[in-house]
Amino acid sequence: MNIGPNTVVALDIELQDLWGNVLQKTDEPLLYLHGGDGILPALERALAGKTEGERLEVRLEPEDAFGDYDERLLRVEPRSRFPESVEPGMQFEGIPGDAPAETRGERPDDTIYTVTDVAGDAVVLDGNHPLAGMALKFLIRVDTVRPATRDEIERGSAADAASLLLRVVP
Repeated sequence: MNIGPNTVVALDIELQDLWGNVLQKTDEPLLYLHGGDGILPALERALAGKTEGERLEVRLEPEDAFGDYDERLLRVEPRSRFPESVEPGMQFEGIPGDAPAETRGERPDDTIYTVTDVAGDAVVLDGNHPLAGMALKFLIRVDTVRPATRDEIERGSAADAASLLLRVVP
């Protein structure tokens, strides 16, 4: 069966930077619904028409992967707005107080911020995806292809919760 609309695809993926350093590798096949919202659009286009067992290498520039790095998403906030146990690597959705005007719009700040540094009375936050600004190489093996269930089509995603791994996080 070929990969096409309303098929569920299981992939083995190794994600590398352009120098060949492995950034991430699936332990178990990653499921996604072709035509749903579970994978980067550029990867979905590259996979269209492929069959079980096929291997491909896909290089994506930042704009086709996780976006360009946006310095406006860096924030320094008072440490008093965070739990005493705050440390680098912790993540927060939105931040107490107002979001920067250029990222705010008409809705509350729902950006996921990662703490990159805690220094004195300040916490440094980054709202960029960890892979933003990076060109990436995906080494992919198509494990299986099957028709999607009606429930998967209605939901717009494969049954596997891990299928959200390669989505662009807002």
